[in-house]
Amino acid sequence: MTTSPELPIPTDPRPPTSRRRRVLIIVSLVVLLPLAALFALVMQRQYVYDSNIQRVQDVFPAEPDRPAKTVGPAQNWLIVGADRRPGESGYQRSDSIMIAHIPANRERVFLISIPRDSYVTIPGHGKDKINAAYAYGGPRLLISTIEKLVGVRIDHFAALDFTGFVAMTKALGGVEVYVSRDSYDSANKITWRQGNTSLDGERALLFVRQRYGLPGGDFDRIKRQQAFLRAMTQKAVSKGTLTDPLALDAFLQALTTSVTVDSDVTISTLRTLAFELRGVRGSDILSATIPFEGTDMVKGASIVRLDAREGALLAEAMRNDTLDRYFSDNGGLNVTSAVN
Repeated sequence: MTTSPELPIPTDPRPPTSRRRRVLIIVSLVVLLPLAALFALVMQRQYVYDSNIQRVQDVFPAEPDRPAKTVGPAQNWLIVGADRRPGESGYQRSDSIMIAHIPANRERVFLISIPRDSYVTIPGHGKDKINAAYAYGGPRLLISTIEKLVGVRIDHFAALDFTGFVAMTKALGGVEVYVSRDSYDSANKITWRQGNTSLDGERALLFVRQRYGLPGGDFDRIKRQQAFLRAMTQKAVSKGTLTDPLALDAFLQALTTSVTVDSDVTISTLRTLAFELRGVRGSDILSATIPFEGTDMVKGASIVRLDAREGALLAEAMRNDTLDRYFSDNGGLNVTSAVN
């Protein structure tokens, strides 16, 4: 019996270093291709968000007439709320006016509301309600009015279309605020009951725009808007939203299609600011109303008279980036989400 000669076992002629290089390339492709795809998706969505944002030119007054910049890297944003985005049809009277002070340490955000009926001097138009400045001359005249009134430099401008709140709250699955007492909105035939209230879609819009039935009138309306912004911020940065790509995309789509900013605000500006404020939660958003003496009547119209002396102390704290101390001294750190 004869046996077949054993065939030699084939060997890879390539050296071990070459084989390791090939394996490394394959593994790298397996790891990097999904990351590249994710990066491309993020960049594509970033382009979409940036395209959604509307920008306006020349919103800042001439430089010689402006206050000095706030100390350090702190920023002051003028935020205006209205029923529609600024456009070719011009500017309507602003419904909500607030200065968002972002301190250098980026640990909090301070919202300083200015009642829309505040009786002030509007450059070139004499004395009038402050919200008329927006109608007379858009963001530029409103910024000029506020900078002369408060003596604080505005770094950026943002206008929010209130109707965008409908889509934003739907994307977040609703936000919750606490209503401290029953109130009836006779204009919209809706009763707000005491207790936790879920705001979703049209209810959010009705909540922030209520004009009648509030015991504190426009001052309660300001508190509602501040509470809503705190609640929406809290929900937007919650784990449930940040880990749900569809919900986050829907929220960012709604936000960017509802906001108008000055032309100096780029997507990079917003991305950097969002990263710097990544640790801020709803409880870190502190709000106040610019000091006022009370209400009055002028030519048959209700107005708010501001307190110049107390207002100067608030302005100094904004300029020096010491609002933490100012709020603490004035009891403003006791933040509550309860509103009328």
